[in-house]
Amino acid sequence: MIARLALAAAAGLALAACRGETAPPEPVFHAGEMPAALESWGQVAVSGGRLVLGEGVTAYDLNTALFSDYALKLRTVWIPEGAGPAAYDAREAFAFPVGTVITKTFYYPAGEGGFDEVVRTREAMLHFDGSALDLSGVRLIETRVLVHRESGWDAAAYVWDEAQRSARLSRTGDFIDLTLVDASGAREAFSYLVPNVNQCANCHETDTAEGGIRPIGPKARHLNRDFDYAGTRANQLERWRELGLLEGGPAADEAPSNLAWNGEMPLPAMVEPAARGYLDVNCAHCHSRTGPADTSGLFLEPWEPVGPNLGLCKPPIAAGRGTGGRLYSIVPGDAHASILVHRMESDRADIMMPELGRALADTEGVALVAAWIDQMAGGCG
Repeated sequence: MIARLALAAAAGLALAACRGETAPPEPVFHAGEMPAALESWGQVAVSGGRLVLGEGVTAYDLNTALFSDYALKLRTVWIPEGAGPAAYDAREAFAFPVGTVITKTFYYPAGEGGFDEVVRTREAMLHFDGSALDLSGVRLIETRVLVHRESGWDAAAYVWDEAQRSARLSRTGDFIDLTLVDASGAREAFSYLVPNVNQCANCHETDTAEGGIRPIGPKARHLNRDFDYAGTRANQLERWRELGLLEGGPAADEAPSNLAWNGEMPLPAMVEPAARGYLDVNCAHCHSRTGPADTSGLFLEPWEPVGPNLGLCKPPIAAGRGTGGRLYSIVPGDAHASILVHRMESDRADIMMPELGRALADTEGVALVAAWIDQMAGGCG
C-alpha cells in the first residue's frame, strides 16, 4: 500500500511539472501565533492558476454541507508525520492529535458580470479535480484554519485578495459584498460575513461544560461516503485509514452515515433522514445536550427520538420575536405553523436561525425541513 501511495505521489508531481507548476507546498504546524499569510501554513497554495494542496494534505467532503450563503467549500486535513492518526469516535468529531491542521476554503463559481458576481449552485467541489481547484472559474473568498495546539484547538480566517494570489489573516472578520446569480439569471445582492475570531467559538464551542473549540465536520456520519481522489474513488473512512489519518472504528458499511443531500428534494421515504441530516450538520452543534443552545430544550442530533426534545409540540423557552406568533417549534403536519421553519426562512438578524454564518435563507433546506414536518401525522391538539 505504501509503495502504491508513493507511486501515486510521484505521478502527481510529474503531472504538476508538465503543467509548469512548482512542487506542492510543505505543510507547517505553527505551535504558537497565527501567521499573517495563509501560505505560511503550506496547506494550500496558488500555482499555475490553481489552488493546489500541500504535500500530504487530504481533501474531503461531507454527506450534507453546512449552509453558508451557497458558498462551496474545499475542505482539507493534515496530520504531521509522527503525530499519529486520529482516534475514531462513533458520535463526536475524531480525536485528532496535536499538530493537526484542518482548513476550509470558501469559494463560488465566478459569474459573468464582474469580480463580485458569483453563481448560485449546490454542486459540491465544483472546479476541484481531486488535487487542485481551477481558479479560472471561481471566486475565492476566505480560508478558515483550525489548528490543534497543546493548549487546544485554535481558529482564524484568512481573506483572499482580488488577484486571488494570497490570503491574509483577518482577526476582526470582514463583510464582502457579492451578487448571487441563479440559473434563471435572477440576481440577489448580499454581504458575505467572514467571522471574527470570537465568532468562530459561536459554532465550534460544542461543549460548554468543557469549554474550548473543536472541529464539527470530521465525524463518522458526515464523512462516511465515497470521494474522488484524483481519479480514484474510495470511501473516505477507509481512505483515511489507508493514509494513516484515522485508526479504529468499524468498516464503512457498519459505521454511521447520514444521508447524502445536495439540494434536490428526495423521494418521500428519504425526506426524514435527509432532513434529520440537514438539521444535524446545520444546527446540532448548538442544539445538543452539551451545546450553547442546551437551555432551549431543543436537541437536533440524529439520535434524539421523535418527540418534544426534537421540537414536536414543544413551546419556546425564550424565542421572543423569533416565534412569529407560532406556538410550537414543530407542529406535526403543519410546517408553516412551526417556529423551526419560520426561523429558517427568515433573513432578519433577530429572527433567523442559525444566528451566524448566513445572510440569505437556504431555500432548498427550508423546503426539505418543511416537507419532513408536513409528512408528520398528528398536530398539537
